Amino acid sequence: MSSPLAPRPRASAPAAGRLPVPPWFGDIAALGATGMAIALRQALDDVLPPGFPFLTFFPAVILTTFFFGLRPGILCAVLSGLAAWYFFIGQADTFLLDAPTGLALGFYAFIVTVDIALIHLMRVAGERLSAERAVSAELYEQQRTMFQELQHRVANNMQFVAALLALQKRKVAENPQAAIGVFDEAQARLETIARIHRRLYDPARADQPIGQYLQELCSDLLDATGARNIVCLVDVPPVRLDLPRLTTLSLLVVEVVTNALKHAFRESERGTITIRLEALAAGQAALSIADDGPGIPASFDPARSRSLGFRIVQGLATQLDGTLTYANDGGTVVRLVFATSSTPAPMPAAA
Repeated sequence: MSSPLAPRPRASAPAAGRLPVPPWFGDIAALGATGMAIALRQALDDVLPPGFPFLTFFPAVILTTFFFGLRPGILCAVLSGLAAWYFFIGQADTFLLDAPTGLALGFYAFIVTVDIALIHLMRVAGERLSAERAVSAELYEQQRTMFQELQHRVANNMQFVAALLALQKRKVAENPQAAIGVFDEAQARLETIARIHRRLYDPARADQPIGQYLQELCSDLLDATGARNIVCLVDVPPVRLDLPRLTTLSLLVVEVVTNALKHAFRESERGTITIRLEALAAGQAALSIADDGPGIPASFDPARSRSLGFRIVQGLATQLDGTLTYANDGGTVVRLVFATSSTPAPMPAAA
């Protein structure tokens, strides 16, 4: 079962401060920044007093590291150090290394190392902050969607409960002696709804296949009714349904299976209930629930039936925009053809 609230793939957030350019562009930028620093330092050579060989190179290293990353920053630092050594330290146009030159280069290396390290750590922290903000935004969107979905399901379920109680009220009015049994039946149905929702909204079951979910649901029903002589077989291919549709479909399965357990088998009789789901064309699917009991009585007319379970199943089928049919084929076969993608309409309340 695939949940619609499951997390979607997320594009990586751009690095904080980094320009959106190809990686090789940073190396070119490092070369360009070094060249500009050399030209500017030479232009200022007659203005500046002696002792400022790195004045224009520090900003080049800092800006390159900030905008293009660690490797271009290191490249710019190395090239700038070599340029300062060759053009502006000691004897010009040579790489002569003496004690003052070594001291100056050591000072330069220390400063640019600290600058590059601080900027890199700042950028890493910025990237993490951007990633955390992206995750927070996605979680917020999921929470908002989940809240809207929960509101929708609560409203629909309250309407379903109201319809159920109205039907039970009518049944009690027709036979007051059956009041206790009627309310026990309503309580059982409400507990079933609660159990279904606990399953559906459990994050640990977000990726559970629909077939496995329906198999566990049927096992719960068999255990609840004590029908240890009945076997429930589920044959469901990999089909994706949204959460509201799966909830409604689960309620329908519970109602039909419960009806089969109550009427299709005698107490000691062994039997089998089979649930199949097949994908049809044009975004539709067909659900069939069959038992190997005696089948539907010849006098049964779905259009005129006053059975509470049948009316509930009809209401659930309406929510699924589906068509419900009954047939005899080695037992009772209930078949529902429904759309797999549109939003179910709310169940109409009983008069």
